[in-house]
Amino acid sequence: MQLSAVFLALGEEALGHELRGVSLGRLRTYQLFDRVKTRLHLAKLNVESLRKAAPRLWSRLEGGDEDLAADLSQAILVSNLEMIREVLDFLGVPHKEGFFEKDLDVKALLTEGWQQRAWDRFHPAHPRPVLLFYLNHLAWELAKAEQPFQPAGAA
Repeated sequence: MQLSAVFLALGEEALGHELRGVSLGRLRTYQLFDRVKTRLHLAKLNVESLRKAAPRLWSRLEGGDEDLAADLSQAILVSNLEMIREVLDFLGVPHKEGFFEKDLDVKALLTEGWQQRAWDRFHPAHPRPVLLFYLNHLAWELAKAEQPFQPAGAA
């Protein structure tokens, strides 16, 4: 599965929600601001330009732009580090403030049904699009998932 497929599986409305949650301060803190601004083809990166760019970004994701998907993912993830720490702690994945070693082999920790268990535990406390995005991103990155996750019993 490609990373752009994670965005596409969640839908255009979810992308808009995820973009509204991007923290420009966190982008600056993690030195992603200029990179994201360039990748999104924005002359100015602010809340309004992100909102207005959503339809163009969606079209690029539909076209399979994996570089865009990677940079959008980073922007969304660093903006939601508190949730990420909670999920990783729940799953027993070793990390440092939400970041883990890229070569970390966690397949033994991600046992059958881990996404559904994490969804059941955290969906009351976190926005659906962001939590689903993170669970799918984690599956894509660590478990090499072939299909996007959709929680059982979720609308």
